[in-house]
Amino acid sequence: MLKGVLTAILTVCLLSSTNALHNDSIVQSTDTTFILSADDEVLNMIDSIVAAKFIAQFSLDSSLYPNNTDSINSFVLVDNIPDSVVMHRLELLNRNTPFDLTYNDYVKSFIKLYSERRRVLTSNMLGLAPFYFPMFEEVLDKYNMPLELKYLAIVESALNPQAKSRVGAMGLWQFMYRTGKMYDLNITSYYDERMDPYKATVAACEFMTDMYKMYGDWNLVLAAYNSGAGNVNKAIRRSGGKKDYWEIINHLPRETRGYVPAFIAVNYIMNYSVEHNIYPTNPQYTCINYDTVHVTKGIQFSELSAYLKMSEKDIAYFNPMYKSALIPKSDKPLPLCLPSDKVGLYLTNESNIFADLERKNAADSLKLEKEVAEIRNESLVIHRVRSGEYLGYIAKKYNVSVSNLMYWNNLRSTRLNPGDRLTIYANGSAPKQVTSEGASTKLASSDFKYHIIQPGDTLWDIAKKYNGISVNDLKSINNNLNFKYLKPGMKIKVPVVG
Repeated sequence: MLKGVLTAILTVCLLSSTNALHNDSIVQSTDTTFILSADDEVLNMIDSIVAAKFIAQFSLDSSLYPNNTDSINSFVLVDNIPDSVVMHRLELLNRNTPFDLTYNDYVKSFIKLYSERRRVLTSNMLGLAPFYFPMFEEVLDKYNMPLELKYLAIVESALNPQAKSRVGAMGLWQFMYRTGKMYDLNITSYYDERMDPYKATVAACEFMTDMYKMYGDWNLVLAAYNSGAGNVNKAIRRSGGKKDYWEIINHLPRETRGYVPAFIAVNYIMNYSVEHNIYPTNPQYTCINYDTVHVTKGIQFSELSAYLKMSEKDIAYFNPMYKSALIPKSDKPLPLCLPSDKVGLYLTNESNIFADLERKNAADSLKLEKEVAEIRNESLVIHRVRSGEYLGYIAKKYNVSVSNLMYWNNLRSTRLNPGDRLTIYANGSAPKQVTSEGASTKLASSDFKYHIIQPGDTLWDIAKKYNGISVNDLKSINNNLNFKYLKPGMKIKVPVVG
């Protein structure tokens, strides 16, 4: 059936593709000198057809899940549902999972939490599920693990890929820094794979696989995932060697005592939300509506937004692993996730996009060089000392410091005589005096140029690039900048060392 549809559409498309690929249907970036080529219409059509089958599989049935806000306020209290009914529903779920979905007062309290007090959150998670669950299930299936573990991400992060706990755990699966490193999650100032949905899911599966080899019990695996194997082992010892979660529960950390009950409650509420009159919010995107390409060159989200006619907010939605709205330059390819209808457009224009960015950067550098030349011509002032003038008065007049006046003029004391001539860099073009211990003394020269910070640049990288200067040198002559918040595109002064 699908093959027949493809054949019919390809026939129509091929008849017009030769002219279509060379017509005037183009997309322009914000720079009118750059023209973005249109994506190949035939390939785009094939992508759409292939994706449509999968999109339909995971799309919400509007008749089954009406997006009615009144339903959020229409409670079906857990106390009004007989325990026997809830137990029967859990037993039905139990038939298809290796987990022991026990029903007790612990579990009942969490079902009540998700179905009553956190109804809006539950509705949002139901809406996000089609975006994340198919990927979770694919990875869990690859590792031969229970598919119900997909619900663990709800307990951990409520399906928020940028969730951060009070102790520093990050992402959908809430990895701590050290544990993330143990499972090969790359973490830098710009990029954090704990917030990469796919890579973090792989790491979570590897972690839980290791825990299952230790315990052979999925409830204990969950407890170890939450509090660490060390705490679970202590609880087993204190209970006299028992290895059933419910028998060691009182020996576990307080937070972990509610972890497995919360997991069971999420299993229940995600499958029986309709019975509690809770319906999903409509997701912005579904699981198959995006694809991944890899880049090694740095680019900012704002630049991608301009070229692809896509909002920065949407780019960030698809790429939660990037901390600063940019993809840093990297020797190792980094992922860029885009909606399916933008992937082809990006791939068609990738080389031209980066060539255009290089042209713009070169133009900015040339503009800066001209600005520096103008500053140098205007900033140098020779002041002749008049009777009654002193260094503090002159420094205030030119808005410079006394220490710099002495530094620029090799003065050993503040004493001045009428008629003395002082060299003053009125616009701050000369380097400031270096006072920090161990800093370079090569900054006496007033020659400098500007460096435009690129994605991924650090002070160490910049100092290394301009041989002969140190990080202390850079900090000294750019003491008006906050080095904790350097951004691509900012300009910093770099001394020219002979």
